[in-house]
Amino acid sequence: MVTVKLNPAGRVACLYNSDMANLTLVYGMRLLPADEIVEVGEAPIKLKNGREAHVTMHVLEGSKEAIEQQLRTSLEAFFEIYPEI
Repeated sequence: MVTVKLNPAGRVACLYNSDMANLTLVYGMRLLPADEIVEVGEAPIKLKNGREAHVTMHVLEGSKEAIEQQLRTSLEAFFEIYPEI
């Protein structure tokens, strides 16, 4: 069960049922030459109940070190969305 509430900043906060046993983080990574990418879309996910969800793909550019730092920052920000986890 998911409960949706607005946090003090007016942003949507999803509160997951604490009885939920496990979560799954879905992600993908691939390095390509920066000037070769034309478009990045969503990746579909098929659920057991027959429904479909989508994962928004993100693009990070720069040196190896810059990409690693951006990825760490992005991951930290992602989990800040779900402080109850």
